[in-house]
Amino acid sequence: MATGGQQDPEAGRLVGGRYQLVARLGQGGMGTVWRAHDQVVEREVAVKEPRVPAQLSEPERQTMYQRMRREVRTAARIDHPSVVTVHDVVVEGEQPWIVMELVQGSSLAGQLAEGTLDEREVARIGLAVLGALDAAHERGVLHRDVKPDNVLLGRYDRVVLTDFGIAQVEGEQGLTETGAFIGSPEYIAPERVLGQRPGPESDLWSLGVVLYAAIEGVSPFRRNNSPATLQAVLSAEPQRPARAPGALGMLIMQLLRKKPSERPAAAEVRRVLQEVHRPTQPAVTGGPVGGENRFENTVLTGARKVRYSRKVQIGIVAVLLAGLIPAVVLETGLMDKIRGDELPSGWEKRDESKRVGASFAVPSDYQRSVGENRVTFDDPGGVFKIYVSREGGIDDSALEDANSRKEFYEDGAQVDIGDDTMEEAEPRVNESTHQGADGAEIVTTYLPPDDYDDSTEELPRLRQEMTVLSEDNVRYRVYVDMPKADEHAKTGEEMFQDVVDSLRINEL
Repeated sequence: MATGGQQDPEAGRLVGGRYQLVARLGQGGMGTVWRAHDQVVEREVAVKEPRVPAQLSEPERQTMYQRMRREVRTAARIDHPSVVTVHDVVVEGEQPWIVMELVQGSSLAGQLAEGTLDEREVARIGLAVLGALDAAHERGVLHRDVKPDNVLLGRYDRVVLTDFGIAQVEGEQGLTETGAFIGSPEYIAPERVLGQRPGPESDLWSLGVVLYAAIEGVSPFRRNNSPATLQAVLSAEPQRPARAPGALGMLIMQLLRKKPSERPAAAEVRRVLQEVHRPTQPAVTGGPVGGENRFENTVLTGARKVRYSRKVQIGIVAVLLAGLIPAVVLETGLMDKIRGDELPSGWEKRDESKRVGASFAVPSDYQRSVGENRVTFDDPGGVFKIYVSREGGIDDSALEDANSRKEFYEDGAQVDIGDDTMEEAEPRVNESTHQGADGAEIVTTYLPPDDYDDSTEELPRLRQEMTVLSEDNVRYRVYVDMPKADEHAKTGEEMFQDVVDSLRINEL
């Protein structure tokens, strides 16, 4: 447990004949945590003292004690460096006291009280928590209370997930009273709010909220009271994290999907977090600049990548040219990276100013077709489609316009009276921005019509879409259409991000 408590009148008390209480570290719904000294092996430990409200009936008290004993059994069966180690259980005054390792450091909640974290640090913490959850899930254990307070940041970059007090163990009878609700509302998955059976996906939802809070500073579902918070969990569509515009932000939004079946699996979560956490290769003096193949206007500052506006980029270039940053060497390719001109392998920049008033990058072998104020690029294999359009005279706001399109999709996406082009469409809308202009993202799963492709079964598809509205009421629309199957969706979502990152709208 985390250190940092103050002296207490009960400091010095001996528990179980060997654990001397030193200072109170914190207090939660089920107990008080103390820093203590183990007089037998001469080490510092954390001791959880049961906190029993006076109004509890005897059966309720026994339920609480059973829950604490369950925490011991649950944590003991999980072998992972990011799960707190339980040393002992002693009975004091007929109550079970839990003795566990003392994690020297602070909680993630305490860290966030001082400020948000950068993407790489968030990914590092997320990987450790994911590892702990993976180990728990393999043992049939659901944590059910993943939140910043239960993530401890120790010395030597150690991250520990603690407090398995309300964990659910497969095959064991539940301890919650009928109608009772346990957990922290803003971190509870929608299916749990609805009383449905939770699974590992529920813990991954909570991890997604933790990642969101770590990068933005607050849970996207926090409201003034618990009922409003729970309603937000069920119905609110959070905005995409502004401080995580790339792969991390996309992963967080995927983890926060309302339907458990639509959330990414743990393996995919791990892959993305590893990519985000992987250090950016520094420039080598006198040689070509390496680095990520992404469309980001970035410069390297230590281990972080920082996004800059065009004016700031010019300022950076001026400083570099003036020789005020001697550690950075100007070389062929560096200026292109600052401008964001580097393309993924096999891609090319397309200037479609005449057709849609914008330029963007697409795979070089995609087949181009055009219409009035639109351009489409089709995968030669028929798997993916990239679409960009421009349309004026939009009277609604960006969000209102996106919600109108959502209704259009839900109604079957009929262009004229006739057959639907989308069946069983399930669109989700989130606010976004691009080049400083208001916009929205629309993610839609749907079934194509029966005659979409006679050579294949009718399989679900996914459309990832962004709309941007200029001050002159001109709407720019970009989407990538793809199969919903995991292997294709992963490629398609990365493709969408690359297209959006490269998109430069002339009038913005």
